Amino acid sequence: MKSATTTLLVIGGGPGGYVAAIRAGQLGIATILVEGERLGGTCLNIGCIPSKALIHAAEEFDKVRHYADGSPLGISADAPRIDLARTVQWKDGIVKRLTGGVGALLKKHGVQVVNGWARIIDGKTVEVQQADGPLRIHCDHLLLATGSRAVELPFIPFGGAVISATEALSPATLPQRLVVVGAGYIGLELGIAYRKLGAQVAVIEAMERILPAYDDDLSKPVGATLRRLGVEVHLGCSVLGMNQAGDAVRMRDAAGVESELAAERVLVAVGRRPATDGFGLEGLLLDMNGRAVKIDSQCQTSMRQVWAIGDITGEPMLAHRAMAQGEMVADIIGGKRRHFTPSAIPAVCFTDPEIVVVGLTPQEATQAGIDCISANFPFAANGRAMTIESTDGFVRVVARKDNHLIVGWQAVGRGVSELSAAFGQSIELGALLEDVAGTIHAHPTLGEAVQEAAMRALGHALHI
Repeated sequence: MKSATTTLLVIGGGPGGYVAAIRAGQLGIATILVEGERLGGTCLNIGCIPSKALIHAAEEFDKVRHYADGSPLGISADAPRIDLARTVQWKDGIVKRLTGGVGALLKKHGVQVVNGWARIIDGKTVEVQQADGPLRIHCDHLLLATGSRAVELPFIPFGGAVISATEALSPATLPQRLVVVGAGYIGLELGIAYRKLGAQVAVIEAMERILPAYDDDLSKPVGATLRRLGVEVHLGCSVLGMNQAGDAVRMRDAAGVESELAAERVLVAVGRRPATDGFGLEGLLLDMNGRAVKIDSQCQTSMRQVWAIGDITGEPMLAHRAMAQGEMVADIIGGKRRHFTPSAIPAVCFTDPEIVVVGLTPQEATQAGIDCISANFPFAANGRAMTIESTDGFVRVVARKDNHLIVGWQAVGRGVSELSAAFGQSIELGALLEDVAGTIHAHPTLGEAVQEAAMRALGHALHI
């Protein structure tokens, strides 16, 4: 059997794994990265990037259709068409460029990439099944970055008409009718995109409201969009499976009444789970936190020099969290003193409109025993929002009442994902309401709503 030796062995080439490997290479640490499929992992190949590309294409198509019906902007257009195959090809081109860039960066920094499926022998040894035979790799440090997988419901398993987000992002054809199981961010992002592309869409959610991870004020504008687009929403309903003919989803409402929803295709989007099986992880007998690998503030597991980052360690399952953890682990192995203690991690929902949450909401601050003040500034009073025809939504700030330290930001509206950096920086740097209110914001921009929210919390907003 072929063998190799390295200082750091990374299992998984997603955002966390490849960032850790690149940073380790920059520090001169001998590094091998093992990836069974394609570099970039779920995020670059079948998640964050392709979904945002499809969402953008759907938005542009919907915009042109809007112009075909007449627009207050004075723009008109003939009945538009979309070449779905060409759209998917464009999306795949973006993915190819990004994953190719990751490969080039790994090579530039001296990281050896091994294509194959890893199986852990012990905390220092991994065997990789390659096309030309097995390779046994010995390492000083083992980093687990295997990501997560879509949750499959046993009574409506994937296959045939029942798909996960992976298949939904590369449709060969557009279904006439799509049923989405789950009204969380993945289900609604893709459900809205499919509706804008022309499919009839129905959403089934077991909870009594959409986007249950977000508060009502943030989810209401998204609900308004669903109604405007004609998306059916069935709340408080449980899915029972497909009917015998396989062309409808059986469901039961809160009153116990059973019914069927016709479906040419069914997207199951009820969450993701850590990918902890299939590669011998159980042999390490690591401490677990439910399905996730338990880690400390340095991403160390219960076994010395075995590390874990990203989705395999549980919520929040966000690519940017995994990237930050991966960079930190490489720094620690390189001799630096680091701990993963961010003040806040942004979470973005790319629905229409977008939602961004950073830090504590007013409800969470109260539950944490913080006496807080909060204020929002509506985009209806923002000049830039008016010029881009997007006045729904607001920016909200949450701060301590005693010293005005900002502990949270939330926003809902078109393009608010781009405000997440400002939100995160203000919390990480310990900004006060006065700091944000006193910072000159460019006019006209959506960012002015950030300043105005802080001013309103201080009792002197200027434009409302």
